[in-house]
Amino acid sequence: MNWKYVTVISALAGFAAALPAKADQLDTIMSAKTLRCATYADVPPFSSPDPKTREMAGFDVDLCKAIANELGVKAEIKPISVEARVPEVKLGRVDITVANLAYTLSRAEQIQFSDPYYIAKEMLVVLGDDAGKSKTDYVGQRLASTKGSTSELAIKLNKSDPLTFQDTGSAYLAVQQGKARGMVANTMTTTLLVNQSKTKGKQMRMIEDPLLLEPVGIGMQKEQPALTAKINAILHKLDDTGEINRIWEKWLGPNTEYKMTRTEKVVPISELKFDPIP
Repeated sequence: MNWKYVTVISALAGFAAALPAKADQLDTIMSAKTLRCATYADVPPFSSPDPKTREMAGFDVDLCKAIANELGVKAEIKPISVEARVPEVKLGRVDITVANLAYTLSRAEQIQFSDPYYIAKEMLVVLGDDAGKSKTDYVGQRLASTKGSTSELAIKLNKSDPLTFQDTGSAYLAVQQGKARGMVANTMTTTLLVNQSKTKGKQMRMIEDPLLLEPVGIGMQKEQPALTAKINAILHKLDDTGEINRIWEKWLGPNTEYKMTRTEKVVPISELKFDPIP
């Protein structure tokens, strides 16, 4: 027997055993009695400052609070930019990201997604007098979106030319001012913008066929099976009790300016039929 070899192996094993194990994020949350939740800084109706209270408010904020309530801890809302949604949770600066976060292959390589709680659609809006009828009419055309979003990816996948901005309002103005032929955003945002354009600025309309279908879930760090299982269990419970629908109705439902109905149920992403984007 090569005792020198055995000694080296034993030393390496001892060193490995001495390395600290990756912290259990769920235990950390429960010990701190706080769920650090990343949401948009200013993207209504998901998360934006309330004009009266200046507190963050919106669908994602209420969902985060509902999850924290199920955990029996306090929700700490951290407003972030669109492009920071993945890095913030990946680096452990927040516990979860609840910010209309759509599943993509590149994001799934970096972070863990929960079971989706709805299916988003990336839609194209153009000026009312634009001659285009379908998304193929905009191949090679300049389309606006927010930087680092799946809307930007949708534009590229359509073989169009993305013109990106830090916020949705700037992308909308780019179309109004003729700097872009159209803009791409989720259905909720595009519905609102089309409605607003009827009374302000140049009227806009929505192209019917979606550029992309996107399952939306909650982002967490990888290799956190306890936290992942707990968040999924909570989402299923909130769905079964109707709480997610109640939050949806409050911010996005038929009695809001978005006039949208949620028909999905929380299901594992493996059960969905869609083409994941890169």
